[in-house]
Amino acid sequence: MKTDDLIKMLAADNASVAPPISRTMVLALAAGMALAAAHFFTVLAVRPDFSYAITHEARFIFKFVFTLGLALPAGLLVLRLARPDGTAGVWKWLLILPLALLAIAVGLEMQVVPADHWRAAAMGSMPVACMKYIPLLSLTPLLAMLIALRAGAPSNPTAAGAAAGLVSAGIAAALYATFCADDSPMFVAIWYVIGISIVVAIGALAGNRLLRW
Repeated sequence: MKTDDLIKMLAADNASVAPPISRTMVLALAAGMALAAAHFFTVLAVRPDFSYAITHEARFIFKFVFTLGLALPAGLLVLRLARPDGTAGVWKWLLILPLALLAIAVGLEMQVVPADHWRAAAMGSMPVACMKYIPLLSLTPLLAMLIALRAGAPSNPTAAGAAAGLVSAGIAAALYATFCADDSPMFVAIWYVIGISIVVAIGALAGNRLLRW
């Protein structure tokens, strides 16, 4: 039997199973988020000026615009890719928006910050912590979603794993942002993006190995 025929057969046979698969993914994500939050409060803490920053500091608020702007469309994408007949569709193009906003934010910052301060803004105070904690906080959501994805038989396991990694990394980065004192878009564009990319790569590799059928 050809692969395309098998995918169509699975999709037809499991048409009534789509809601349970979606529900399983949502429950897995919720459980992973809860465990990630528990992990966060075990090893880190919300920054002391959080209440002020979230209402007055545009750069601080933008960190959540970027991180959750990646996580939300990636979540919709992984729900589509969980099914054997699932494709990325138009949802993948929504991922361009937060990246474009980040590029604009970096450009605006470079206009208002003197050039001799760019390096300090880009390096921040905790670049290593950023690359460390975003992947660590991503582990439980990613593992939960990979387990749930096995019930959905995705036809593109690498893409499904990468999407799961992006959801997990976006959530983890948003959690980490509540602790991180570095609000510069230049810092976010380097260190947050590196941390998120590490998780996406792990998700893609894990998906390729664990989600094949």
